[in-house]
Amino acid sequence: MYQYTEFDKQFVRQRAAQFRDQLERNLAGKLADDDFRPLRLQNGWYVQRHAPMLRVAVPYGELSSKQVRQLARIAREFDRGYAHFTTRQNVQYNWIPLPKAAEVMDLLAEVSMHGIQTSGNCIRNITADAKVGVAEDELIDARPYCEVLRQWSTLHPEFAFLPRKFKIAVSGAKEDRAAVAWHDIGLYLLKNEAGEVGFKVLVGGGMGRTPITGTVINDFVPWQQILVYIEAIVRVYNRYGRRDNMYKARIKILVKAEGQKFFDQVNAEFQDILARDADGAAHLIPQAEFDRVNAGFAFPASVQAHVPAGNGLPADAPEADKKQFAKWLERNVEGHKLQGYKCVQLSVKRVGQAPGDVTDAQMDAIADMADQFSCGELRVTHDQNALLPFVREEDLYALWQAAKTNTLASPNIGLLSDMIACPGGDFCALANARSIPIANALIERYQDLDELYDIGEIDLHISGCINSCGHHHSGHIGILGVDKDGTEWYQITLGGSDGSDHAPASVAGKVIGPSFAADEVQDAIEAVIETYQAQRQAGEKFIDTVKRVGLDPFKVAANATRRSTAKAA
Repeated sequence: MYQYTEFDKQFVRQRAAQFRDQLERNLAGKLADDDFRPLRLQNGWYVQRHAPMLRVAVPYGELSSKQVRQLARIAREFDRGYAHFTTRQNVQYNWIPLPKAAEVMDLLAEVSMHGIQTSGNCIRNITADAKVGVAEDELIDARPYCEVLRQWSTLHPEFAFLPRKFKIAVSGAKEDRAAVAWHDIGLYLLKNEAGEVGFKVLVGGGMGRTPITGTVINDFVPWQQILVYIEAIVRVYNRYGRRDNMYKARIKILVKAEGQKFFDQVNAEFQDILARDADGAAHLIPQAEFDRVNAGFAFPASVQAHVPAGNGLPADAPEADKKQFAKWLERNVEGHKLQGYKCVQLSVKRVGQAPGDVTDAQMDAIADMADQFSCGELRVTHDQNALLPFVREEDLYALWQAAKTNTLASPNIGLLSDMIACPGGDFCALANARSIPIANALIERYQDLDELYDIGEIDLHISGCINSCGHHHSGHIGILGVDKDGTEWYQITLGGSDGSDHAPASVAGKVIGPSFAADEVQDAIEAVIETYQAQRQAGEKFIDTVKRVGLDPFKVAANATRRSTAKAA
């Protein structure tokens, strides 16, 4: 994985020291809260419902075991013993007292981590496929391009105060595992007929109040020019994006309003940068610089293709172990571009633990497993789990045993209990309703593995408000918390998708009726699942059944479960 240069490390340390000075002045009453607010936000510090929230940047989801151990230490010594994996591959803490914030930033700086690009109206943390660099279906490794984008966008002087936050996702695989079309800018790596590498560029995607998937603005931008092209897009957005209404400030609104006019302005700006900007050529990525960055993503020296000698399962293993191990292999172990290796997901979804939450002990265990089985590297996934990218097939059984010991071996990846959820109203000041109780109730309800396997692959996403941090719009089943006169209600949508193979078209789900009361949600979801089981054809996935039969059967079944909201339906 890429290692920060000495310049990078010094910059992060200086940034931590600068934040300490700002914090101390604020706590001493020498820097007003209103003046301190943009400074703390630029370092990832929010003030939430009960306590400050820190969001730590994890560029394109890649972490070292050393970094994970430091994150575990912070959770143990400064928070309440856990952290949260986000859908954008970052890490959040919800209980760190603000007077302790400077100590935490110093600890992060020790391992080249920070909160830059995790908050504010800037270009946010660059995200990617969690299997980037190792996926079987990968055409081009996106990591060096993501790293170049990170370096370019960090503290970009022109884009520090955009109309709204700005998100970029990159994928170089056949399957989109990064929800690329749902981002302000989505980038697909590809090769043209001449074999040259470039990007298909999408613009104007996003969720929130107005869910829109991105539109192709350019079918092929040579990789050397991608920074120029993104510069052009963001310049036009910065110039014309709305600042009078935060709900209409995202680039998707500008793209929708202007259409071809927006595209024409971007392409004109692109040409102007190349032809007339004094430093236009400086935005082109030099081959030597790309090679330098790319060298940081070479496979570890110990990772060598080989013919595997089995998966480590002892011939005399108990039958129960064999069955459990087989289920884990089916759901949590995926192919690898290098013979003899597999990618392995560690599930943090379990009863009594909010989706995405991971304890300090689990983080330490994940770090240990990364060291023992994956060359000290791991990834945070879009689905809020952890992934080990370099596992020898011979080590799979030993890894499974270690994961099982640390409650990280649930064979549920891609199934109903492997849901996405935001922290919701339990923590977030913006939330209208709680996400965690709904998620926990559904996880507890669907614990029977035979039942889960019979139901099959379903993306269930939960958001506590319309900001859509839980990506409810793209869920095959989406749950959105809404507020009505101070009471929590939940809207259910069906048929959404994020672009992955089991639903390759990125679309927003459709509402199946009036909102449900909190105590009705579980029954409504159960009715939806039972309707699918009754309506499906042989081998048909949930999302395909919804597309084939339409929403009406599901709507009727869900509405039949209403109690307190029966009249509203």
